[in-house]
Amino acid sequence: MIMSRIEAHSSEDTGTTGDLVDLLLAGLPAEAVLTDSDVTASYANDMASFCPAGTPAVVVLPRTAEQVQHVMRTATALRVPVVPQGARTGLSGAANASDGCIVLSLTKMDRILEISPVDRVAVVEPGVINAALSRAVGEHGLYYPPDPSSWEMCTIGGNIGTASGGLCCVKYGVTAEYVLGLDVVLADGRLMSTGRRTAKGVAGYDLTRLFVGSEGSLGIVVRAVLGLRPKPPGQLVLAAEFSSAAAACDAVCRVMEGGHVPSLLELMDRTTVKAVNDLAQMGLPESTEALLLAAFDTTAPAADLAAVGALCEAAGATQVVPADDVAESELLLQARRLSLTALEAVKGVTMIDDVCVPRSRLAEMLEGVDRIAEKYQLTIGVVAHAGDGNTHPTVCFDAADPDESRRARESFDEIMALGLELGGTITGEHGVGVLKKEWLAREIGPVGLEMQRAVKQAFDPLGILNPGKLF
Repeated sequence: MIMSRIEAHSSEDTGTTGDLVDLLLAGLPAEAVLTDSDVTASYANDMASFCPAGTPAVVVLPRTAEQVQHVMRTATALRVPVVPQGARTGLSGAANASDGCIVLSLTKMDRILEISPVDRVAVVEPGVINAALSRAVGEHGLYYPPDPSSWEMCTIGGNIGTASGGLCCVKYGVTAEYVLGLDVVLADGRLMSTGRRTAKGVAGYDLTRLFVGSEGSLGIVVRAVLGLRPKPPGQLVLAAEFSSAAAACDAVCRVMEGGHVPSLLELMDRTTVKAVNDLAQMGLPESTEALLLAAFDTTAPAADLAAVGALCEAAGATQVVPADDVAESELLLQARRLSLTALEAVKGVTMIDDVCVPRSRLAEMLEGVDRIAEKYQLTIGVVAHAGDGNTHPTVCFDAADPDESRRARESFDEIMALGLELGGTITGEHGVGVLKKEWLAREIGPVGLEMQRAVKQAFDPLGILNPGKLF
């Protein structure tokens, strides 16, 4: 119904693209409005596979909240859909354009407005790069923990929109836990502030959390107050080799049951280890069925690694290698950071899932993915934030082969179904976007879907904000 209202207004009320551009230029500088079709086409999609994308009418790059308000007032007046974008590093199609839309790229709003060591907050615009923020607060002895794999490219606004995670989530949590307050431009152009900058605050409904993970479907984030932590010591890493994925998952359960708090606990299966070796000649043991990486950033990391190493050996590890210093630790982590790039090199195209299951079901998840890979005769590597049960089964396929592409999509769906059967969720950190719309409905059920649509209607009655995403 929302989409049909937009289409009706677009055909009857909006007039020409020229009218839209003229109205946008009334409140935006000329360099902020892009209309060249070759240029606007480059903003059509994010990094997800199998996600349709439309042709935008115009791309705008505002630098201020007031300019964003002007864009939304124009869009509301003309009933034109608006697709917010950050760096487009997402993996679910949440930033994909729809036909005739305004693409609202927030990458030019990239200022760090404040860093307060006393309040332990940073105030930033949405286009700030995650890594840039991390380095800036580090100069004050502070730490912004969320670290998606694309942290050198992805923006804070995009992280908020998709509720991003990262390697450190097992100890420090995800983006939602660090977003204290937001300034949001609503669909009709009004500016709303949510949340706080205080250490505590429970006034009214938690609208801040509502916007985190909403994928730009409820409003446009133009400023964020982010919580910070004291900068931890450099972490030390341990690598443990296992002769089966089940043994590695058993080690994960032993570590967590034992009350240990690693700063990361990551798993790479044999397919991923081989892919990394093929790409970077890192000399990882290809005889392994699973490689587990554990790290601690405590005051006595060597002692913590020794305790976890003993648990790995008890679970059947064939080799345990603790790093001697931070530099050696970084070398071990480099293999994990190369995982997705290496898997992409196997066939040229990947579908990256992010199914999250209870830690106690992690072994069943990996074993199930192995069966699915065999069934569809595909290469599927798994890397996982094992400490929080968040798996990334990565389907490698040749996009030019129609049959292989079909099998890739079917295997992807079976992996999501497996995750739900194991008591998990279809997305731990990448979001729903276009890719998983059908699966969101299955996970939350008809009543949950009805209530989510009611929330959408309250914030965006015309349905112009990122239409066609989530549900």
